[in-house]
Amino acid sequence: MSALTGFLYAILVAYLGGWYFGYWTGNFSLLLFILTVVTLAYWLAERFHFKPARDRAAAALLANDAQRREKLAAQGIERVDGDVEGARQQILQQPWWLDWTAGLFPVILIVFLLRSFLFEPFKIPSGSMVPTLRVGDLILVNKFHYGIRLPVIDKKIISNHDVQRGDVMVFRYPVNPTQDYIKRVVGIPGDEIAYLNQKLFVNGQPIEEQSLGNFYDDDAMVYRPQFTEKLTGVEHSILVDPTRQLPPVPRLNFPSIENCRYSVEGVTCKVPAGHYFMMGDNRDNSEDSRFWGFVPDQNIVGKAFFVWMNFGNLKRIGAFH
Repeated sequence: MSALTGFLYAILVAYLGGWYFGYWTGNFSLLLFILTVVTLAYWLAERFHFKPARDRAAAALLANDAQRREKLAAQGIERVDGDVEGARQQILQQPWWLDWTAGLFPVILIVFLLRSFLFEPFKIPSGSMVPTLRVGDLILVNKFHYGIRLPVIDKKIISNHDVQRGDVMVFRYPVNPTQDYIKRVVGIPGDEIAYLNQKLFVNGQPIEEQSLGNFYDDDAMVYRPQFTEKLTGVEHSILVDPTRQLPPVPRLNFPSIENCRYSVEGVTCKVPAGHYFMMGDNRDNSEDSRFWGFVPDQNIVGKAFFVWMNFGNLKRIGAFH
């Protein structure tokens, strides 16, 4: 068993190493599920086979020692050298390969359940959600807000809240589902979304904006006009860049592209059933649904709601809208 455990750890190290150095794309949810199943098997084997066997061996050692002492006592020898307690403790000691498998099962199980059904951490990789979220923000994603999904296969089994305009959502990138993206929901099924001349329209109605002056973008080291925007009552800040007032060009022929009309003013799209239209708050520095299309419901990961750490700026910690 120790050789098998060493072999499994070698496979794990090789998989993580290849993932880290970019030889292949890893699937952390699947990896965590496999680790949970494997350590569960070791934990069951330890509880119902290996530990009882060690207990029996330790009991047999004590029984044999007691018999030896009785025989010697019958011969008038009362004082017997030797203490089997040290040997007994060695027999009862859990071997390393069980300590690093069965012993890790409770921890891995807790992480698996928390990450699959409650909260998942996520790191902001780009500036597409500035000023709401900054590069380096470590956020929490509520996995059960939109419903309970089975891990790995992501099949929704219990519905919860509906997706609302204004939600900040983490989802699997439709073009490459192995990547997680984060954007703001601006259109739900049935909506007509238009972004024309740097203005957002929902079902033909312009979204209310108020100027907040200029915002200093740390990453680009420039000032950009900042506005507040209200989507279904959710007030948040957005940035626009007057120097980049360019019409969006679709990057590929995405599903339901026929629902979109592109012009020199911008884009107008009708959101199909079971899909959502996403945009970054850094409106002119975000590649989003305007370029790669709609996000299907099955790609939803969860609702982002809290910055739990930013090592470069501790003032970033807190809830956001």
